[in-house]
Amino acid sequence: MWSARVYFDRLSSVCHRFVRNITTETRKRMRFVQFEVNGAQKVGVELSDGGDIVDLNAADKEIPDNLRSFIAGGQAQLLRAKSAVESGHHVIKRDAVRLLAPITAPEKVICIGMNYTDHCEEQNAPVPVEPVIFSKFASAIVGPYDDLQYCDETQQLDWEVEMTVVIGKTGRHIKREDAMSHVFGFTVAHDVSARDWQMKKNGGQWLLGKTMDCFCPLGPAVVMKEDIEDPHKLRLWCKVNGVTKQDSSTSNLVHKTEELLVFLSRFITLKPGDIILTGTPPGVGVFRKPPEFLKRGDVVECGIEDIGKTINKVV
Repeated sequence: MWSARVYFDRLSSVCHRFVRNITTETRKRMRFVQFEVNGAQKVGVELSDGGDIVDLNAADKEIPDNLRSFIAGGQAQLLRAKSAVESGHHVIKRDAVRLLAPITAPEKVICIGMNYTDHCEEQNAPVPVEPVIFSKFASAIVGPYDDLQYCDETQQLDWEVEMTVVIGKTGRHIKREDAMSHVFGFTVAHDVSARDWQMKKNGGQWLLGKTMDCFCPLGPAVVMKEDIEDPHKLRLWCKVNGVTKQDSSTSNLVHKTEELLVFLSRFITLKPGDIILTGTPPGVGVFRKPPEFLKRGDVVECGIEDIGKTINKVV
């Protein structure tokens, strides 16, 4: 027979697992997307990765039709969304909508370079002591399944899978212990790069080589941070025409999410809907021997465990 104490401990453990499982199942549904149906942009929640979508705007007229404004609305909007999902109504079949990038027109698209230890190793480059910061324009953002238009200005189009942080609330001079409270969630970005313009032209400035049209496929969903057990222990990969080119883990990040927010907010105010591309692992085309670059007709898949994947055809 169990003692009363052992019985209580085991019962508490079972109850804790039960509650945790219920919470996890509920949170799995909170994968925020933007989509278009009948010519109208809307915000929704995927019921599963690649599953049907709850139309939040049909469920509640007070919910904005873009995720950036939704995030800025804070806890009040989140409660509205949870209520809409729990109602079980206004569900749209996935094949009836066009999925858009989950964040469009952010104030800032911040990118981090040289931020994987194994990516530094493949270049025989030192690991940066401070984050290497550059940017893309918001006009580079396209949907997770949109075509990637090959720009005639480049002959060296390259792939880069990146975990992307979506800022949830305004912050300046953020403390490390408060950093994750400023994060809404995570998504996938394909940091498309024109290596000739990034490395050989324009006086060594990276911007043009990083921000041409279509150079930031994003999505498919923003997964809330509460639904990811540890964003710094996720497998991420990139495939070109089904062949794996990048395969690593976010555990190899040099400067992780908290450190990036602390560093960036020393200089700039982070706003809801801002996105931070956290860097890419090894396996990019430019450092292969011999170098490899994308060509028209290629299909690129960028994926991250527990978040999703983008799939874009180069045309």
